[in-house]
Amino acid sequence: MESHESEGAKFLADVHYYFDKAAAYTSLPEGLLNQIKVANSVYKMHFPVKNGDKIEVIEGIRVHHSHHKQPTKGGIRYADTVDEDEVRALAALMTFKCAVVDVPFGGAKGGVKINPAIYSDEMLEKITRRYATELIKRNMIGPGLDVPAPDYGTGPREMAWIADTYAAFKYDEADALACVTGKPVGQGGIRGRKEATGLGIFYGIRETLNDADTMKAIGMPEGIEGKKIIVQGLGNVGYHAGYFCQKGGGIIVGIAEREGGIYNKDGLDVEAVFKHRVDTGSLLNFAGAQNIATPGLVLEMDCDILIPAALENQITGDNAANIKAKIIAEGANGPCTKEGEDILLKKNVLIIPDLYLNAGGVTVSYFEWLKNLSHVRFGRLEKRFDELSNRKMVEEIENASGKSITEAQKKILIHGPAEEDLVYSGLEDTMITAYHDINNTRIQFKIPDFRTAAFVTAINKIAQSYTTLGVWP
Repeated sequence: MESHESEGAKFLADVHYYFDKAAAYTSLPEGLLNQIKVANSVYKMHFPVKNGDKIEVIEGIRVHHSHHKQPTKGGIRYADTVDEDEVRALAALMTFKCAVVDVPFGGAKGGVKINPAIYSDEMLEKITRRYATELIKRNMIGPGLDVPAPDYGTGPREMAWIADTYAAFKYDEADALACVTGKPVGQGGIRGRKEATGLGIFYGIRETLNDADTMKAIGMPEGIEGKKIIVQGLGNVGYHAGYFCQKGGGIIVGIAEREGGIYNKDGLDVEAVFKHRVDTGSLLNFAGAQNIATPGLVLEMDCDILIPAALENQITGDNAANIKAKIIAEGANGPCTKEGEDILLKKNVLIIPDLYLNAGGVTVSYFEWLKNLSHVRFGRLEKRFDELSNRKMVEEIENASGKSITEAQKKILIHGPAEEDLVYSGLEDTMITAYHDINNTRIQFKIPDFRTAAFVTAINKIAQSYTTLGVWP
């Protein structure tokens, strides 16, 4: 009989498969594992929105996967492919992702079943505000309850609409801005949030490549310098991942998008490609690059590292055998299916898993949430004080040594950290620490792959939270 299982259902089944595989490495009771695995609550809604002289009924979903820590946290996706299983899978990944990087949130996710490309800005605002209202009326959003963020199809603009709608209902709540993250900087956002996921991907790749034992196991030289990289997706995540990898010494040889892809074995300038696409509406026909009509074929071209940074289910049982990369760095959520992963692991391909690698977004969202609760910009209290202290230290060094330091050198030494500096530093520390947590778990339990090790790390941390709450002895 022909199977009609949806992509969302397959995605959820894969997440549950990875969870069960990891759970076998723990000694936790079955009841506790079941509690960690399942979604705590699912809310589906249908609401009317006037579009011209017609009324459209829009479907929305919000899933709270785990309340072991509160608030819950997760993005809101706008796509006509949104379904309950997909949102459940993404919410589950958020739970494990937050645990892996020690961000004190439970996992959640939301979705609105629309194609945002076919709606006017005015209509998108109506839909967003009405969706937010539905959540507010049911006490499913708030700084201490559930804090949404951007995802596929949404961005700072939509988050600003949600924050404004929440503030209209909760006009006397001092922490109202903390109801959502990923906002524009001028409306309570934080510097560094836009590039956070891509920058976190770079930090994670760099830390993995600097691990001598891990690189030896796959027969690859250490370091990112000179590594050939293909990026799938030139949206916010893919662009910044490619940009920072290139800046760090990697060579971007291929880029894929919906309309096709381009490849140049000697390297592509990510900024120039991005500008070309903005100007022409397409990656294709970029000067000096080979056009690839079928975007999926770009993934199979020669490279050291492949960064799938688009949507889930991109590397499957159908194309995994053709992948030439030695490292798959999962920028998107769930880009490898179970079948695809099995093939890659048999080929000794290293997969840096999504629940670790793309956690930069939620990490910096956590910083934004803290900023909104504290009502002070990071660096505001200490920046000038640090600069004054550093200046005095430089002057003392000059006096003691009898040598002058150039103005350029002084500028570097005296510089006090601004908000962006602190965000970058906090994100870098988070990604480095989390990598070693996962790798230590992998070594301790003799786990053959990093995804399972990341799940085991997350499961054990979540179980400890339930034990602390007194739910389990």
